[in-house]
Amino acid sequence: MINSFETYHPIVLFTFFVAAIGMGMFLMHPVFLAITIFSAMSLNFALRRGRFLKDWKLYVPLFLIMAIINPLISHNGKIVLFYMNGNAITVEAICYGLAMATMLTAVMLWFSSYNEVITSDKFLYLFGKISPVLALTLSITMRLVPHFTEQLSRIAKAQKTMGMDYSTGSIVQRSKSVMRIISILITWALENAIETADSMKARGYGVGKRSTFSLFVFERRDSWVLAIICVLLSVTLVGSVLGYATFYYYPTFSVISGEWQSFVMYGMYFMLLMLPLAIELKEALKWQSLKSKM
Repeated sequence: MINSFETYHPIVLFTFFVAAIGMGMFLMHPVFLAITIFSAMSLNFALRRGRFLKDWKLYVPLFLIMAIINPLISHNGKIVLFYMNGNAITVEAICYGLAMATMLTAVMLWFSSYNEVITSDKFLYLFGKISPVLALTLSITMRLVPHFTEQLSRIAKAQKTMGMDYSTGSIVQRSKSVMRIISILITWALENAIETADSMKARGYGVGKRSTFSLFVFERRDSWVLAIICVLLSVTLVGSVLGYATFYYYPTFSVISGEWQSFVMYGMYFMLLMLPLAIELKEALKWQSLKSKM
């Protein structure tokens, strides 16, 4: 499990993910896309290990669907492979579909990593003073889907042990099993909402101004890492504005620049996204060095 990066101040962690997700949502240049998906997969694997592989059951079908849909609905492009029902299937549309699928998959991986690193207490620390109600609402909402998914898995396993396996039997039996699982999940969700409301009421939520407490301290190392993120992000943004991250798929592919400025941009973007893993590697080497001296 990755440990070092998670111990940095919430401002540093939040800034990194805003930079990674923000840049990843707009850069469609093939080199930048390759760096984005490689970095997103590497960090997600370092954070989640076994769960990373399980999630690809969802990511692979979504990737294929997104990649296939574009050439079916977009017929722009100069390099025609064949015609389907009189509509041209072009290489440009296929490549654009693959690029879009890669970008969306990378963004989902970044958000998955974000949920692992930015916990509820970190999120409330960042935004609790600005808008306590909004911060609490967003925190509960962001945990809603993973919490429901986890509970759904538990219910399905419990039902399976009772002979109500939704993956076996006739369609009618499977439908009954699925409806039973959904019914239990909704009941649990309503009870959980009532318990949460009672708990908040018992703790005095909404009565007067609330004080906050946290153990987060902004140390010197946080300032250094935050400065590095800001410098790398600024250089990447300036390069993007100057056109070094621009790539056109229609009407046909533009040329990937081989200028040294472009390689500097690629390097800066790579260093920005690989910063968490670099920190983890540095700490691992430092720990090994200390162990060798014992």
